Amino acid sequence: MRILLFGKNGQVGWELQRSLAPLGEIIAFSSTSTQWCGDFSKPEGIAETIRALKPHIIVNAAAHTAVDKAESEPELAQLINAQTVEIIAREAKKLNAWLIHYSTDYVFDGSGTTPWLETDATHPLSVYGATKRAGEAAIQAAGCQHLIFRTSWVYGARGGNFAKTMLRLGKERERLTVIDDQIGAPTGADLLADVTAHAIRTALIRPEVSGLYHLVAAGEVSWHGYASFVLDFARNAGVPLKVNAIDPVATSAFPTPAKRPHNSRLNTQKLQNTFNLHLPHWQAGVERMLIETLEK
Repeated sequence: MRILLFGKNGQVGWELQRSLAPLGEIIAFSSTSTQWCGDFSKPEGIAETIRALKPHIIVNAAAHTAVDKAESEPELAQLINAQTVEIIAREAKKLNAWLIHYSTDYVFDGSGTTPWLETDATHPLSVYGATKRAGEAAIQAAGCQHLIFRTSWVYGARGGNFAKTMLRLGKERERLTVIDDQIGAPTGADLLADVTAHAIRTALIRPEVSGLYHLVAAGEVSWHGYASFVLDFARNAGVPLKVNAIDPVATSAFPTPAKRPHNSRLNTQKLQNTFNLHLPHWQAGVERMLIETLEK
């Protein structure tokens, strides 16, 4: 079985190269790949890559994820997150290939306090959210077999992330200020990759599972609570920290070009029931990532 993976150098793409390896031959691309096109700003090149390699499964972990930058370059965000995704979906349909795609809680407006269901009406607040929703709709309209996973607050042990930033600042400053009115679940790239591999195995046997799913770690926390957890863990592990206070503030204290949703809770019951999964609490994944980070 041939698997095409786009976005191999991202946090999720990196983990997918590990989790998908037992399923078949992986041909992985980044935006700078040379032998075949992996650059989503060149949709025809992407289409030619798919036609030439004729994969059984296409996994798209590539996206325009610079949320604030997207506000000033909406055309590029639309091209990468929606137009090229539509072309991939059409090619997948022609090949009768599965398309695996990742989306975001930013398709919602973040109102209320109830975890969002897959069937809830979307209302993006930002260009990023709108283009990601357009990508979802394009896949659904193309009629290819697909798994779309909406997720949020993604982190990876590889590269930068919020926890590592808090650790660095905790060593440099006595006082930190962190937003406490955005609520979600920190979700590891490794968890996303492992669930993806499990879901693909199921989909190949039960094609009726094709559809849209919410995929985040269990539990919920604010960014302030997340930062407190990280710094408490580090302190208990013997890391010398300068910080002695973390002040909670509203989102309005940190104005950004793109609006962030306050409620990033996603209901994952559909995913768990369909694929017979138990999703671990967010703290478990963050602890594992911190242990790996602190050992370096």
